[in-house]
Amino acid sequence: MDKEDFTEKQQQQKIKFRRFQFHHSLALIHSISRNGAWIAYLVVDVVYREILRLNWNKSKSLNLSYETKTEAMFCGLLFFFGEGIYLVDALRKLGGINKIFVVYSNYLAMMIFFVFLLGVVAMHRVGSAGNTNNSVRPRKEKRLTYVFSDADDTKHCAGINCLKVLKSTVSDGCDYLFTGSRDGTLKRWALSEDSATCSATFESHVDWVNDAVLAGDRTLVSCSSDTTLKTWNCLSDGTCTKTLRQHSDYVICLAAAEKNSNVVASGGLGGEVFIWDVEAALTPVSKSGDAMEDDCSNGVNGSTNSLPVTSLRTISSSNSISAHTSQSHGYVPVGAKGHKESVYALAMNDSGTRLVVRVWDPRTGSKAMKLRGHTDNIRALLLDSTGRYCLSGSSDSMIRLWDLGMQRCVHSYAVHTDSVWALASTPTFSHVYSGGRDLSLYLTDLATRESILLCTKEHPILQLALHDDSIWAATTDSSVHRWPAEAHNPQKVFQRGGSFLAGNLSFSRARVSLEGPTLVPVYKEPTLIIPGTPAIVQHEILNNRRHVLTKDTAGSVKLWEITRGIVIEDYGKVSFEEKKEQLFEMVSIPAWFTVDTRLGSLSVHLDTPQCFSAEMYSADLNIVGKPEDDKVNLARETLKGLLAHWLAKRRQKHGPPTSANGDVLSGKDIAHRSLGHSRVDVDGGAENDSKVYPPFEFSTVSPPSVVTEGSQGGPWRKKITDLDGSEDEKDFPWWCLDCVLNNRVPPRENTKCSFYLLPCEGSPFQILTQGKLSAPRILRIHKVVNYVVEKLVLDKPLDNANTDGTLAPGIGGPLQHPVVGDGSFRSGLKPWQKLKPSIEILCNNQVLSPEMSLATVRAYIWKKPEDLILNYRVVQGR
Repeated sequence: MDKEDFTEKQQQQKIKFRRFQFHHSLALIHSISRNGAWIAYLVVDVVYREILRLNWNKSKSLNLSYETKTEAMFCGLLFFFGEGIYLVDALRKLGGINKIFVVYSNYLAMMIFFVFLLGVVAMHRVGSAGNTNNSVRPRKEKRLTYVFSDADDTKHCAGINCLKVLKSTVSDGCDYLFTGSRDGTLKRWALSEDSATCSATFESHVDWVNDAVLAGDRTLVSCSSDTTLKTWNCLSDGTCTKTLRQHSDYVICLAAAEKNSNVVASGGLGGEVFIWDVEAALTPVSKSGDAMEDDCSNGVNGSTNSLPVTSLRTISSSNSISAHTSQSHGYVPVGAKGHKESVYALAMNDSGTRLVVRVWDPRTGSKAMKLRGHTDNIRALLLDSTGRYCLSGSSDSMIRLWDLGMQRCVHSYAVHTDSVWALASTPTFSHVYSGGRDLSLYLTDLATRESILLCTKEHPILQLALHDDSIWAATTDSSVHRWPAEAHNPQKVFQRGGSFLAGNLSFSRARVSLEGPTLVPVYKEPTLIIPGTPAIVQHEILNNRRHVLTKDTAGSVKLWEITRGIVIEDYGKVSFEEKKEQLFEMVSIPAWFTVDTRLGSLSVHLDTPQCFSAEMYSADLNIVGKPEDDKVNLARETLKGLLAHWLAKRRQKHGPPTSANGDVLSGKDIAHRSLGHSRVDVDGGAENDSKVYPPFEFSTVSPPSVVTEGSQGGPWRKKITDLDGSEDEKDFPWWCLDCVLNNRVPPRENTKCSFYLLPCEGSPFQILTQGKLSAPRILRIHKVVNYVVEKLVLDKPLDNANTDGTLAPGIGGPLQHPVVGDGSFRSGLKPWQKLKPSIEILCNNQVLSPEMSLATVRAYIWKKPEDLILNYRVVQGR
């Protein structure tokens, strides 16, 4: 069963189930009255029992929501109560039961019925509160992610998925090359004969950029695995003008019509194909209350937060756009019908009247024809300017030429030995350049079937783009190469010799490659290289939960500090595993973040409340001017460092927030007004401490980018230095702002460690305390030593020592029983009290380092679920 069919069947089942619940409720109300009791009993007993069983079984088999299953249980309980009342009513009519009891039982049934209604309403409210998808699952809080940048931000750090050339309209103008990368960014390169200079970075996508096309004079349209399309002013400094969301899965490919430049088609893994009118999508109108809720754009992306004027536009026979106005829902593209599988490639003719393969008419979205021939996924498509001929490249390693008028394949070209991923044709559609997984770039004459190997690469070829007599090739590497192509006279290439005749069957080319002579590429070196930086492909989070060890595609191993976003050590090309072992530390700190390298760089993810679970003492972080025993929450300080620039700009723009009567609002008021959440505890006082400590200061030279979900559900991404204070607070996670603005973090669990403190066996010391103690998990063993020393010395003789676990003043602050706190040995002691015995702490007969924390001892030494047992003794030889 397809995913779409499964979802549709779920919805139909829910509708039928709720309709039956309504009818049964009416029947029950009628049945508890004096008239019609026997009829209602028969209806419910015969019909409802079977329908309830069927619906319950279907709800389990279809994975219906918890709400639907609970409603079924409510109906079942209600039915059995009702059935009992029917029997009571029957007995009453036969004279076998007191009428008072019948009245009471009817009253009870009515009460149960109303409780059932209230329960259903409550479940709907819980399931729908803050949940626009009508899901009853608990709403997952938004995540905050920050992505590290390389020191040279003008280069890509992951594979290049798409290329697009923009020719200058003036004779002395500069041509541009646009590249879209798996690092989530697009870049614009100013081209010259012997160089390419990065002139802008387009950053807003939060996942791979899969394709990009030019629409109109200055509009660049890109698509991404974040399920969105974004529009940009291609000659700007990187401003996103609109975010378009219609796809349900990764958007893989785009196609544009050159003559009808406003028409763009998009396809993705969800099996959806949409035809967009870019001009209509970018046209703003004044907002209404409903329109604000359905805004497709996102303010943080640089868009205007305004809605387009139309909800649906279709292309008439004259290729003009006819509009259907809908102020409440914004622009909606035309959906191409008749396709359910994932879409990897699209092509459109110049006039925008034909879209392949299947072949759709973009004017109506209807399917015109379906072409069969390939045996695997189609990965690349080209249409000639007339829309009659189509070239396709497939994972079956074949290139096919189709005559759309005849609706059949007219030629097959067995050129490659593996998947064909990229195609580019000469202006006359007489020759095709092809590349793919076999690392090779070929030129093929479509008429004579003659092919020649132009060059070979070290990585699979993902995209090709012709530029005059050169061709740009993008690969899974972060660099882009330019090769000679002779696009205006490709026969010059064949004159060099070394060509072969492309076969008709895919295995024929593979057989030739195995049995025949090795092909020699025409070109050995590219004419120009746009370099990239190596992508990170391996990482390991170290035990201190502040450092991450990485390895990139060049083999270089580096150590990153995630609370500052910088490389603190570059070890060069060394063994990753050996370096990981060398950096191992016996420390135990809760996992407060997660990391991935999908974008070719480190992406650090923070989720509440887990991210607030890690603390360290200020002394361990070398924070100057802060008491050594102050506890520092790593996530809170990291968030303050990330948003320090935003906070400063925000204060410059708006100043302190004020209430309606002009009074300055406190941080607490801000949080309650803008966030609407109160599930937090103030940590470290209610004052708003916005100071950023040095271990949490992020670089402004290569600042990280913040990634999160906007107020309208769309993801966005910006460098922390580009946050100008104008961003809507709702575009940030509420818990993040509550932490930064109000210095509050969610309540934390399991921050204490329980343990017993006992003298070693055979030791002359008595037991200092009765019962177990508890202390922060980060408490160091030297604090326990101080506690033992003070108890042994200050409470001398031991016969008069406290045995209730109460801390001595100065050790743990306020007296708490039986909690071990922080502090040092008490000052102002008498001379005999200064003769501190040298004490050591043991666990499992192993002497503990004074710098170990209780959490570390429990994780690496104790290794048991029971409460920790620590022993103390005088250091031998003292």
